[in-house]
Amino acid sequence: MIAVRRRPSGFDYMRITLALMVFLVNTVQIVNGKEVDNSLLHGFGRPFVALILPMFFALSGFLVAGSLQRCRTLVTFFGLRIMRIVPALAFETLVSALVLGPLFTTLNLGQYFSSPTFFSYFLNILGDIHYTLPGMFVSNPDPGVVNAQLWVLPRELKCYILLGLMFWLGLVKPSRPMLLFLLVLYTLTALYYSLAIPVKPNSPVAGDWVLILSFISGVTIYVYRFVISWSRSLFALSLFSSLVMLSVNWGWAFAPIPVGYATVYLGLTNPVRKRVISSGDYSYGIYLYGFPIQQAAVSLGSWSENWYVNIMIALPVTVLLAMASWFLVEKPLLARRPFLTTLEDRAIAGREAMHASLIAWVRRSLSND
Repeated sequence: MIAVRRRPSGFDYMRITLALMVFLVNTVQIVNGKEVDNSLLHGFGRPFVALILPMFFALSGFLVAGSLQRCRTLVTFFGLRIMRIVPALAFETLVSALVLGPLFTTLNLGQYFSSPTFFSYFLNILGDIHYTLPGMFVSNPDPGVVNAQLWVLPRELKCYILLGLMFWLGLVKPSRPMLLFLLVLYTLTALYYSLAIPVKPNSPVAGDWVLILSFISGVTIYVYRFVISWSRSLFALSLFSSLVMLSVNWGWAFAPIPVGYATVYLGLTNPVRKRVISSGDYSYGIYLYGFPIQQAAVSLGSWSENWYVNIMIALPVTVLLAMASWFLVEKPLLARRPFLTTLEDRAIAGREAMHASLIAWVRRSLSND
């Protein structure tokens, strides 16, 4: 961390790579439907596909823990998380409902705009996830779904809330209680998978517990960054262990720590930042906009239902939307982060004033007695 001045480029490359991998994996489901998607993802490619989202969450945990350490209060921490997630999510919601919807709905515009489903879609901005818009993509191989990728966002929000709670309890520091907390989460995850796997066999996508534990693993690695070695041998062992564990149902519960180490190792590499990487962070936009654009590409006609045609149409449009989102929405709002510092200063000043008033009141009470 010190050698790369705490700004390694590896994390930037990882974010964009993982977002593109999600885009490519989604192509299978969007073009062929869920049944074909599941049959393909249960084969040799399962551990590689299953690795993507846990790596995303481990990366987030490591970086967000650093952000939390730089914040003086939880007000700033949660404010920064809201500023990072909500603007792009709002932009995606508006584009899907007000641009793609009128263009691709099978209903007339009066029916479309008056439907309760249309209005409920805007609740996505608040984290209340809805996947459908009236008459949208009803004939696609994956029918009716506007943006399946939104399912991850509530899990990410849970991770932020859990990290805030850990900070409030004093667990985000090298200590036995933090390691005990990690052990408890591992135990609960193992119990969950031992009970849930007979009901949901062979799932190629990591569940809530694995994603949350991957996030906490990233946090833990950040907290213990001064004592954990950055080792190529440990990276190779961690990556191999992750793939093996993600290949079998019972292994999911034990994958997050090796996944976390492999993720952080790659993130701390420091390749030269190419212009496309240094110009902005487009990964979140690619993740958000990819699915609806791919669905729209499929609905253009049977000629666009080949996977390579879908990618050729949808990927450039998705990247352009992600760039527009970054420069028009995300970056301008992130530039207002000093406003949070002002709120933080006021909150600290108010807390100190209340503390001083309380001490003065106690002293007066004691002197009167």
